[in-house]
Amino acid sequence: MTFIEYKALSPTQKAAYKIKEFFSLLPGRLKAFFGAIGKFFKNLVSSVVAGVKGYGSRFTAGDMATKLSYIVMGFGNFTRGQVGKGLAFLAAEILYIVYMANFGMVYLSMFGTLGTVETHQEEDPVTGLMRNIPGDNSMLILLYGTLTIFITVVFFAIYIANTKASYEAETRVKAGKKNPTLKEELAEFLDGKYHVTMLSLPVLLISVFTILPLAFMILIAFTSYDGQHTPPGKLFEWVGLETFRGVFKVSEGASKGFTFIHLTKWTIVWAIFATFTNYILGMVLALMINKKSIKLKVLWRTLFVITIAVPQFVSLLLMRQILDYQGVANTILGYLHIPAVHFFDGKAITARITVIVINMWVGVPYTILQTTGILMNIPEDLYESARIDGATPVVQFFQITLPYMLFVTTPYLIQSFVGNINNFNVIYLLTNGGPQNNPNLYQAGETDLLVTWLFKLTMDSNDYNTAAAVGILVFIVCATLSLITFNLSKSSRNEEEFS
Repeated sequence: MTFIEYKALSPTQKAAYKIKEFFSLLPGRLKAFFGAIGKFFKNLVSSVVAGVKGYGSRFTAGDMATKLSYIVMGFGNFTRGQVGKGLAFLAAEILYIVYMANFGMVYLSMFGTLGTVETHQEEDPVTGLMRNIPGDNSMLILLYGTLTIFITVVFFAIYIANTKASYEAETRVKAGKKNPTLKEELAEFLDGKYHVTMLSLPVLLISVFTILPLAFMILIAFTSYDGQHTPPGKLFEWVGLETFRGVFKVSEGASKGFTFIHLTKWTIVWAIFATFTNYILGMVLALMINKKSIKLKVLWRTLFVITIAVPQFVSLLLMRQILDYQGVANTILGYLHIPAVHFFDGKAITARITVIVINMWVGVPYTILQTTGILMNIPEDLYESARIDGATPVVQFFQITLPYMLFVTTPYLIQSFVGNINNFNVIYLLTNGGPQNNPNLYQAGETDLLVTWLFKLTMDSNDYNTAAAVGILVFIVCATLSLITFNLSKSSRNEEEFS
């Protein structure tokens, strides 16, 4: 379709054409997306292979001091005048050996089984009384085993850096050059390698407080860690993909599989409505406030800012009290001789509509403030030209305002959509997942999202492995949708279009 033919279409036909184009391009985009992921891992493997090859070639080409540094870390640097650097490598080796000998190897040796001896009772040969004999703790074995693997990976990287540094020092000596002193190398970290200095602490903190806990959580999904296998009294073991099979398996009665599918559908519906109702309504209100004919603009904006200033959990708890069966809303309905409404503990559809509407009350002010600044930056010449051409306000909105807004706010929409998938506060504080009137749901109610169900699996029934599996699936879905949507948007493909 040519540009002129496209412009001749009606707004409905244009929307249908864009939807058709989106789905026609989607397979190719998906192929390219997953191809890029495959290419990333291919390059990663290639880098590792190249590093291993370099490891062997340096040993072959190096002299005796370099070869000895493969056994005694830092030896090659130490013998070539880099005493401080050599001692640092040697200290890393000694600390790793001490750690493994006194702590790490014990847990790493049991990592494959997660323990074999349960806590049990034995008769005391002296007193004849039964006493508890502590057994293996699967939780600590998994935790410290994972920590040991991380430390080993870091040590291996330092070890490779040691062989490389030793060979480079040898090369400089053979070339008649002087090796830099420790002071000179430290000074370089405040100059040419300043980025390494600034990023070292954040990377360390992310590794300790984000990557390590995530790896631990992912590993739990492949174990039998639940209410019947809770350490230290009981052991749990590796079960492979059995937990994931249980998440997708639908059986009679309250099953995890039925619950997962049921809540996934509702979570997607909730995320779509919670995102786009706030976005559209917020944009419309922002347009109304920004109209030249509207008076008291500062007052309206101030009112919305005050709404944001009230803590969200306060607003949610207040709305829960107002809409309770015996709350203010039903009291007023009683005075009007209107039957009371079960907003939260009646029909599922009523509770779901209620939480969506309340979420609009909480979320619309944020959208108004965000879109107001963007609307004020749309060139007025565009609207002036459209009015001269006879465009109605509706046409101006769909042809100028909405495309501009979507271009600028696509990253925000993606973040908002993912945030609503994981919107714990609104659901938990308003309904606690209720109403609880579906016997086929396992540890969940009709308004529970996957994230609130995950919380209940952890806190109420101790199904830690199922909760971890659900968390992994939610992450995969959110990450995939976010990356694909952003890469298909104009914000990614046409960065200069609105510049």
